[in-house]
Amino acid sequence: MSASQSPEQGPEPVLIEAPAGGIPPVIDTEAQLHHAAEKLRAGSGPVAVDTERASGYRYGQRAFLIQLKREGDTIWLIDPEALDDLQPIQDALSGVEWILHAAIQDLPSLGQAGLWPDRLFDTELAGRLLGYHRVSLSALLEYKLNITLAKEHSAADWSIRPLSEDMRNYAALDVEFLHELREAMTAELASEHKLEIAYEEFDSLLTRPRKPPRKDPWRKTSGIHEITDRKTLAIVRSLWTTREKLAKSRDLPPGKLLNDRTLIAVAKAKPRTVPQLMQIPRMRRKAAARDARRWLQAIQDGMKAAQDPDKVPPMRVSSQAPPAIKAWREKDPLAARRLQTCRKRLARLANEQSIPLENLLLPETLRELCWRPPEPITPDSIERRLRDLGARPWQVQATSAIITVALLDPDPLDT
Repeated sequence: MSASQSPEQGPEPVLIEAPAGGIPPVIDTEAQLHHAAEKLRAGSGPVAVDTERASGYRYGQRAFLIQLKREGDTIWLIDPEALDDLQPIQDALSGVEWILHAAIQDLPSLGQAGLWPDRLFDTELAGRLLGYHRVSLSALLEYKLNITLAKEHSAADWSIRPLSEDMRNYAALDVEFLHELREAMTAELASEHKLEIAYEEFDSLLTRPRKPPRKDPWRKTSGIHEITDRKTLAIVRSLWTTREKLAKSRDLPPGKLLNDRTLIAVAKAKPRTVPQLMQIPRMRRKAAARDARRWLQAIQDGMKAAQDPDKVPPMRVSSQAPPAIKAWREKDPLAARRLQTCRKRLARLANEQSIPLENLLLPETLRELCWRPPEPITPDSIERRLRDLGARPWQVQATSAIITVALLDPDPLDT
């Protein structure tokens, strides 16, 4: 059976309802932290790691619980909010490989807590490289270990204290079988001659440059495309900034105070008094009404800023990124031909290797290369450009020749 196909129906997976070592307590004192660090230091092999966040209940993406387990050791549940810092854990795990599932989700919150691996194994990314259609932890545990976990608290508020026994059980199960899963996936990666590729991908997650903060994050407000004048845009910016400051100070998700649709509706209505503000249907939620005077002040601040040409935000921000693909045929038909040809030929290669196309080469990398190819187009110039755009060595080796030929002689556009 190919890994890219859904597994055949086999024996019913075994339901695991609790970790073998019992449900662990939460570590929330310095003495407990140092004890856990010493035990982790004395352990052997990789460490399984996971985090639980509360993004639907609290501001930001910080971890409210961190789970760790080394082979032959107990599971440790650490409350980073209750502790000054987690340096003892970082020191104890120096040089140890960390096993995470979907590391791209957990690494930012781990870094925020002062933790960062020296080496990494990502079971979700391994599943993608092996061509599995479903790569959730539960799916991979069923495929590889024929077990299923009792999971009922994925959307829970992990900031509450104390955590219930059920929640601690859920959190502990997330790391209970990561060692066995890593072992099974390592063997399959080796048999598919993809283990070296996998570690290049894992390492790239640890070493890639962190994206700088977005210049104008308020422009991502849902519904902002409805705004057609700069004065209203200035009000959107002012409301968004006020909402962000309030949310951060109260440790709440911004949308809990004023959701995006309401923010846009308020900016378009431009009310001048609290009663006018409260007549907007979406403002009748208690959370939004609580800060009515703050929203009104933000509207006034935005209108004032709109009177100064230097403070009014432009309707559009110029971008160096290629345009939307649907515009390529009109703006640059040759670039559209390049992209179509590269996509088709790389898709065939991805299918042959049972690797998703987006893992073979990032879509944004291919778009940039097709929109602005190097001059002249040669095998060497394509390899250099791929490396400059962040492609890993295995990706450069696998794709550069195909891309070079496609860029030099692209097929006609499909009608």
